Amino acid sequence: MSTIADVARLASVAKATASRALSGKGYVSDETRARVVTAARTIGYVVSPNAASLVTGRTKNIGVIIPYISRWFFAEVLESVEQALLAQGYDMTLYNLPTSSPERVRVFEYFLARKRFDGVISVGVELTEDEVDSLHQMQRPLVGIGGPIRGVHTIAIDDVATARLATEHLLSLGHTHILHIGGSLEEQMDFDVHSKRLRGFNAAMGSAGLPIKDTFYACELTVPGGYERGRSLLGDPRRRPTAIFAASDEIAIGLIVAARELGILVPSELSVIGIDGHPYAEMFRLTTLEQHPRNQGRLAVTSLLADLDTPDRHREVSTVLPTNLVMRSSTSAPRPPVA
Repeated sequence: MSTIADVARLASVAKATASRALSGKGYVSDETRARVVTAARTIGYVVSPNAASLVTGRTKNIGVIIPYISRWFFAEVLESVEQALLAQGYDMTLYNLPTSSPERVRVFEYFLARKRFDGVISVGVELTEDEVDSLHQMQRPLVGIGGPIRGVHTIAIDDVATARLATEHLLSLGHTHILHIGGSLEEQMDFDVHSKRLRGFNAAMGSAGLPIKDTFYACELTVPGGYERGRSLLGDPRRRPTAIFAASDEIAIGLIVAARELGILVPSELSVIGIDGHPYAEMFRLTTLEQHPRNQGRLAVTSLLADLDTPDRHREVSTVLPTNLVMRSSTSAPRPPVA
């Protein structure tokens, strides 16, 4: 097995110089660095993470805690985080964090507390006060995605404003019989995403002078969830709306499939708008508010690595990212009533 001494000997430099050249710490001329890198490649030398950690004080590993892996938004964020970390030479250790449970306690009291990370990224996890204290006691940078965390830089969209904009788009087209189909308020996602999107819908309807009673229906935030709700709701022409604001693109796509099966024309008989920017939105010509989860993941990594270079930056700052309305052919003005 090759050692740093072998690299130094082949490059005709001191061991300390070879170490600085490969670790990136300390000054080494470009010519010397290139010679050391070439020597390391020639003999197949790979820097030991443990040895590098002793020199730099860093593990080159970032812990990521996340409540879901299979759901689209979380999968997009996670893949973006991983790609951004790899591009900077960092590994990632993932913890699929359950709700309040012994397993969750062990993650905080044992796995994260071992400090085998340079920092932690929390994706869509509403941490308890004790969990926040535990992470701060580690004295490692922490960045959150999805909602506020005490003393931490967090990245999110404004769910209330985004939902209001989606509803206002339908109102601007002339719709007055609008429903909101979103997540169950009894099964809230962290940071109250379901109720915030309902609040934005109600605010827009209220400002337009329209009633909000019996305008909200819950389902799973999935394509099957939207499909099942659509089949039950749209099948009765007496209560069929002219437009629906869906809390996610997956719900909206399920609604469109259900409408097609029932012979309801989209958008002339039913307009549908969602939130997300799901890759299937284009296929279904879905009007949506894009929230760019990959950008959120990249920004979280950028912020965390910046915190590593400037310790004691703990500050409760919230970066609210904009969403953008993408208009496609799932929304239009309502069909004029038959005379």
